[in-house]
Parts: sequence; C-alpha cells; structure tokens
Amino acid sequence: MAVDGCGLVCKYILILFNIIFAVVGTAFLGLGLWLRFSEGTRGIFDIDALNSSAFVIGVTVLIILGSIMLIVVAFGDYGACNEKKCALQVFSILVFFLAVAEFIIGGLAYSNRDTVGLRLGEFYTTLYTLYVNSQDPAIGVTLTFIHNSLHCCGMTGVPLVELVKQTCPKPDGIMEHLVMPNCPATIITVFDSRAPLVLGIFVGTGALLITALVCAIVLLQQVKKVHQDITTYYSSVY
Repeated sequence: MAVDGCGLVCKYILILFNIIFAVVGTAFLGLGLWLRFSEGTRGIFDIDALNSSAFVIGVTVLIILGSIMLIVVAFGDYGACNEKKCALQVFSILVFFLAVAEFIIGGLAYSNRDTVGLRLGEFYTTLYTLYVNSQDPAIGVTLTFIHNSLHCCGMTGVPLVELVKQTCPKPDGIMEHLVMPNCPATIITVFDSRAPLVLGIFVGTGALLITALVCAIVLLQQVKKVHQDITTYYSSVY
C-alpha cells in the first residue's frame, strides 16, 4: 500500500525524526547505564543515604528517558515504514504525553531555576569526588567537557592546588594562572542566567514533538483512507 501527497511527506519526516530520536535515546540510555554500572560509580547506588542525591536521580532519569525514547522510536519507525495503523496510534499517544511532559518540565525548571542550579552543582560535585577517588578516565573526559564548556576549574578554581587541574581549560590571561572560576558556583550562575534559553530548548523540543504528532495523525488518516479505498474496491468487484 502507498500513500501520496502530504501523507508521503509526513512519512519521511517521521522516519527522519525517529532516526534523530534513536541516536539521542541510545546516547542517554548508554550514558545512564554506564554511570549506573561502572566500577567507579555503581557503589553509590548501594548506599541508601545517597538514593535521593542529584547524581542518582540524574542517572535514573537518563536510563528511563532513554528507554522511553527507544520505545517511541520502535513504534514510530514500524508504523511509518510499514504504514501500520495500530503502531501509529500508539506512537501518537506516546509522543503526545512526551510533548506535554516537555512543556511541564520546562516550566518547572524555569520557575525553580535556583533549586535546579543547586542540584546540577551537586551533580558536578559527585562527579568530581568520584574522579578524585577513582581516576576513572571516562569521568575525566566528562569533567574536561564540563570545564571547557563553562570555562571553570574544579571545586576551588585555583590551578596550583586543584586536584583535577589536568581536566581544566587553558587560562585566559595572567590572573587565571592563579585563580579561575570554580565550577559549582559557575554552574549555578550559568543556569540562572540562561534559564530562558533552557526554557526555550524545552519548548522547542515540545514543538518538535507536536510536529511529529501532527505528521503521525496525517499519515494515519492517509493509511485509513487507503484501507477504505481497498475495501471499497474489493467489495465492488466481488
């Protein structure tokens, strides 16, 4: 069976959307599982007192979100590529709830930006402590990425005494050879100052999901129409 016009355009949009979603979902799930079961981090999850820490919550969210995204991709790709009504219906429902969640989480993150900033700072502190204790190269790469992205250096910001100075960015100017911004304070400040941008990312992602939802509905209607045309044809012939 084949669709045409808007249905065909929507079909390829959905396929492209699902490819991007699959890459992001796999990255989230892979990172979450690595942080959960890595030799340097899995011990945290065995300590009851840390079960509500930002690190544990963040890793759990990564695993759940990555799994949900891959489930959505499975239904979306199967429904779009094979033009299956049931799969497209399930995909539409899942995407609708994800879009609503994006808008709600974005609004909550914006309105509680101070608390979220503190939680992100706590998450960084946990990574920092894990690296100091284990020297895990993967955590080192993560810290290097954070330090270079935010142009900060560890917990102290003083390269001469900083325990993770090998992951810090190159100083800008003479003064930064002596002291650089420390990362926990920088993370809180950056998140607070860029909260509107974060909100825009959530809203933009929600809008992208709504676009995928509209395309899924259009394709679903086209598939139903094709089914009806086939049924009508065979009914008139036989």
